[in-house]
Amino acid sequence: MINRLPRRPGTPLMSAAMVIIGASVIQFSAALVRPVFRTIGPAATSSWRFLIGAVVLMALTRPKLHRWTKRQWVGAIALGLSTAFMNQTFFQAISRIHLGTAVALEFTGPFLVAALGHRSWRHFAFIVIALIGVLLLAHPGGALNPWGVVFALCAAAGWAAYTFASHAVGDATSGFEGLAVAMSIGALATFPMIPGSFHPLIDSGLMPRMVLASIMAVVIGFAAEMQALRGLPPRTVSVLLSL
Repeated sequence: MINRLPRRPGTPLMSAAMVIIGASVIQFSAALVRPVFRTIGPAATSSWRFLIGAVVLMALTRPKLHRWTKRQWVGAIALGLSTAFMNQTFFQAISRIHLGTAVALEFTGPFLVAALGHRSWRHFAFIVIALIGVLLLAHPGGALNPWGVVFALCAAAGWAAYTFASHAVGDATSGFEGLAVAMSIGALATFPMIPGSFHPLIDSGLMPRMVLASIMAVVIGFAAEMQALRGLPPRTVSVLLSL
């Protein structure tokens, strides 16, 4: 059972590796799921990702909810809602603007967490390098869909909130039961967007792609980032994400 994993990883290097794995898997899953947008739309696509991921996580962790404290519930609710907001707005963004541009704009969320969390010149230099990367990827001055940019920046705010909430949940729970409950809350919050999308998803043959993308992002990606945030503070993880 993945609930038997230690609350904190062994080394900072392992935590850094988890950040890279989580970020890579989540972004690759976003590219994988884009064809689903044309069939059921970005809102329903994001909702399906939560629902499938939550079902898999709950089956793997089987959290004992009757033992949960108020702190654990508050953290899980915050993580579930912030992640739902982040994903819904991000999917709306990449349905309107280029994936690379949306991701670059979304990374301003962890970028600001990093910028506000560090005071040394060394970290400031890393932040400047990250900002240059964001600007180069975002292609400033180009013809961008305004709503796509707005949704991407909303996703950035959601990502900043998600980073702190994930750190809090990882610190208050063992294994990934906190993540399972949080993703279930996110699935409940976005479930009203699912009705009407089941048959088009099945008829189009895209359900396997949807399942794979959900497991990659929610089960593997978010779990890796939560494990990283158990060993590193949010500002350090944000520097790695920005880079």
